[in-house]
Amino acid sequence: MKATPRYSVIVPVYNRPEELRELLDSLTRQTVRDFEVIIVEDGSSVTSEPVVDAFRDQLKIEYIVKPNTGPGPSRNMGFSRARGEYFVVFDSDCILPSHYFEAVDTYRQVEHFDGWGGPDRGHKNFTPLQQAMAYTMASALTTGGIRGGGKRLDWFQPRSFNMGLSREVYEKTHGFVFSRMAEDIELSIRMKKAGFRMLLFGVESGSQATLDRLNKGTTVEGIVEECRVSREEGLEPHITVMVGYPWEKHEDALSTLNLVKRLMEKGWAVTLQSTIVIPYPGSKLYAEALENGWFRVDPKDYNRFDMKEPVLNTPDMTPEEVMKICD
Repeated sequence: MKATPRYSVIVPVYNRPEELRELLDSLTRQTVRDFEVIIVEDGSSVTSEPVVDAFRDQLKIEYIVKPNTGPGPSRNMGFSRARGEYFVVFDSDCILPSHYFEAVDTYRQVEHFDGWGGPDRGHKNFTPLQQAMAYTMASALTTGGIRGGGKRLDWFQPRSFNMGLSREVYEKTHGFVFSRMAEDIELSIRMKKAGFRMLLFGVESGSQATLDRLNKGTTVEGIVEECRVSREEGLEPHITVMVGYPWEKHEDALSTLNLVKRLMEKGWAVTLQSTIVIPYPGSKLYAEALENGWFRVDPKDYNRFDMKEPVLNTPDMTPEEVMKICD
């Protein structure tokens, strides 16, 4: 490998050594190997150092340990140590196709660009249900279009789980400002000058108790402020909410409805997507639902996991009431 690599891969990690192992293994299989890897351990109690050490003979790796400050500052630390022409950010749970960097190199030969990303895609070993979930979450026909599914950068919305930036972009934007709360928002505002227009907010709920339970790292008023600032910056926030959490009462669901109304009426959100909570197999919520008996349908009847009806019971709402609020 030459002294200055073309790409610097930056991966923040927090208590996920086994996920990191899969990512690093996929990096060893790349057809283009002109990259370095920078792992930033963000104050983990479960260290990834043994995993990193196992790949030192196969990859050019730098391992950095720092106090926990969140993914934004962790990526910034990786940026500050990077030597490449391009900075590529992955979350620790990503697995790359072997031609990832080859595809980027090939496209760079025919068109200049300063940023790229996504859409993410389900692994080939996913079950049909998991593949359907991956398509819903990442297709260019759904959220994938604003996560990098299109070819035109003026439609591109970078997502920090899987994206690339030129060194010039980093030097102009100075990386992330927010630590955990909406660091993608900060990046999108910085890159607005490049023509990025659309912004996705995963609001999830208007109940503070639910936001805390989901570890969203924000508050209801924080969401309002982030939407307001983004709109004033010329972005067009698209917000997503979910209805039918098994611990939410009717008043909690109404809090979500009222938050949505407030954002839309103020003009701080441009478009809205509301969906029913679905606990997909393999998720933490699915395990909780099994343990607590929250399912109102057979948890193995995946044909009913199509968002056409609630599959979870709620404390004081009928399925019809959940559907009415969602609509």
